[in-house]
Amino acid sequence: MEDTYRSIEKPSTGIYKEKGSKFLSFAYPVGDEEEIQELIQQLKKQYYDARHHCYAYVLGKDMETYRANDDGEPNHSAGDPILGQIRSQELTQVLVVVVRYFGGTKLGVGGLIRAYKTAAAEALLSAEIISKTVMIPLAFTFGYLSMDDIMRTIKRYDLKIIAQEFDNDCLIKLECRESLVKEVLAVLSDIPTANLLK
Repeated sequence: MEDTYRSIEKPSTGIYKEKGSKFLSFAYPVGDEEEIQELIQQLKKQYYDARHHCYAYVLGKDMETYRANDDGEPNHSAGDPILGQIRSQELTQVLVVVVRYFGGTKLGVGGLIRAYKTAAAEALLSAEIISKTVMIPLAFTFGYLSMDDIMRTIKRYDLKIIAQEFDNDCLIKLECRESLVKEVLAVLSDIPTANLLK
């Protein structure tokens, strides 16, 4: 099972100018739609005097969640070209916003499509593209006497410990790569005192 996807390491920017209009582009790695809305609001505050704040995003390992917004530009002349650039790089968990300052000369739909596409491409070109792994959180309790078995399992599958409490009854929270979850759960279920928490 494929449990990796392509995204960007950190925020990046780009700029494109045509006939006096200025297109500032911003690419962000994002976690969810709530974070996306916060970033868009921040840009609208920061560039409050700009005429348009057009954007597109893709979420999910299989790129199943996406949206394109023209923010007042003619239909499909801004959001779709931005979305096209994200998809052409096969990226997900990414938001690209293009802020437009109108320069007084209309570009026409074809000109707008080219400008938004180029501005989005500029931001993504300056981004560092990385491969990320889908991680699934697991939490379970176990008896202190099972500690060695638990630690061996963590080491064997290179699991990331997020939190742990050791007492007579111990609690541990981990992150496990998606493709290993079934196997790890099977191993843990063989440890007598281990109980998975939902």
